[in-house]
Amino acid sequence: MNKIILHIEGLVILSLSLYFYAYNQLSWVLFVLLLLVPDISMLGYVINNKIGAVIYNICHTYILSIGVVVCGLVLSNQTVLAIGIIWTAHIGMDRAVGLGLKYPTDFKDTHLNRV
Repeated sequence: MNKIILHIEGLVILSLSLYFYAYNQLSWVLFVLLLLVPDISMLGYVINNKIGAVIYNICHTYILSIGVVVCGLVLSNQTVLAIGIIWTAHIGMDRAVGLGLKYPTDFKDTHLNRV
């Protein structure tokens, strides 16, 4: 049951991100171009599982992405706002499909399940 709640939570975050992106009339071309950029963090696994997990998890936590959203709002900068919302949408999308934060044991070991 907890796993289902986490999937729904991700879907809600993704949906809200899409809503606020549209509400602010931001570039959908930019959205498509940047949506998968946080996955570049998987390259940390080339070094080893522990470093890979740390880098991946830093890039896949809401703390940083929402911080970027807040910076975009405070600075009235549409590009920064767009990047933060896209980043948050990416994390929500990952959670909705069952991809979670990584354990240092293996890339497939996540806080949601083994992928």
